Amino acid sequence: MKKILTNVKRILDNGDTLPCEILIQDEKIAAIGNKLHEPEAEIIDGKGHIVSPGFVDVHVHLREPGGEAKETIATGTKAAAKGGYTTVCAMPNTQPTPDSVEVLDSIQQKIKETASIRVLPYGSITERLIGDKLTDMKSLKEAGAFAFTDDGVGIQSSDMMLQAMKRAAEIDMPVVAHCEDNTLIHGGVMHDGEVSQKLGLPGIPSVCESVQIARDVLLAEAAGCHYHVCHVSTKESVRVIRDAKKAGIRVTAEVTPHHLLINENAINENDANYKMNPPLRATDDQQALIDGLLDGTIDFIATDHAPHTHEEKAHGMEEAPFGIVGFETAFSLLHTHFVEKNIFTLKQLIDWLTVKPASTFGLPFGAIEIGQSADLTLLDTETIYSIDKDSFLSKGKNTPFHQWQVTGKPVATIYKGETVYQEVTQ
Repeated sequence: MKKILTNVKRILDNGDTLPCEILIQDEKIAAIGNKLHEPEAEIIDGKGHIVSPGFVDVHVHLREPGGEAKETIATGTKAAAKGGYTTVCAMPNTQPTPDSVEVLDSIQQKIKETASIRVLPYGSITERLIGDKLTDMKSLKEAGAFAFTDDGVGIQSSDMMLQAMKRAAEIDMPVVAHCEDNTLIHGGVMHDGEVSQKLGLPGIPSVCESVQIARDVLLAEAAGCHYHVCHVSTKESVRVIRDAKKAGIRVTAEVTPHHLLINENAINENDANYKMNPPLRATDDQQALIDGLLDGTIDFIATDHAPHTHEEKAHGMEEAPFGIVGFETAFSLLHTHFVEKNIFTLKQLIDWLTVKPASTFGLPFGAIEIGQSADLTLLDTETIYSIDKDSFLSKGKNTPFHQWQVTGKPVATIYKGETVYQEVTQ
């Protein structure tokens, strides 16, 4: 079956838009042109919207198996499709953990049965994410692991991390790290700064993150490994990564929308919808993240979509779990607060959501090119609306952005040539 996506605009490298049509055949992009003639093709009307590659998110939590009350692969991928995503990479903090081929196979089977978009699962670096015994990385790679991470747990032993990096380098796989020195946390629940002191809540110091990144970039240099830093949050971390890149170390990094958008000053009360790890930092940290993204120190944007139940988040900062949802708000918030304010161009934002994460990990997605998978997102950059957590397709409603007014959103998502999300207009 051939399809033609018509009445859409592509963004050129110089930022201009150009009307185009895209021919889809056998799940792939078969042709791109101004006027395509295929008399038997089904016509998909893009209604004048901008067409982007399907978004790629390499840091998401789908919770299944073991956390189905928070999210499932089915609900998480529907939410991701609504947010414009066609490829997501699922973190291994599930029960059980994908630390063996058997568990990874079972997760992939569930993905095959229930996912509405592409899901690439991580394998864990250590068994059960405990940090004391490495997994069989070679077997997990052969079974389809996307990369290796212990997700929300920083690997505390330098020797364990070096061994992991050496093993990963041997099989040409990335090590992806949540960076946190546990000896420096001291029960903290938000950034250690003026706001934590005002609210009387224990703080997490910035050095908790940056000191482990400093260790890891040197270990990565020794191991010859591709080392990727999750959700960078501090100005010191940005400095360490920038210096490591200048030294020729193979390090890449991501930043979340929430760390770009808000800082500790957004927290006015003990509200666990503002509790995430790493926490919202200070104003100068926030600016360093924006600067780091613009100068290439930070490579792309990832949501760290982390759904929890309402009951869990109702307990306040000290008792509630870390994390907020991100799929269904990312583009709208970033477009409103950065593109509309001329801090980012729309081309830059789309690149940070598509081609940059894909190329960082060598994935054949994230671009509109002949022969590529027909993964496409249609963007309305003019509509104005208020974010409503109760309209989320995710099971998680835990967001600090409820009722924020935004401009622009994804209105349709096409995965392998099939429409997997279409906004219902009144």
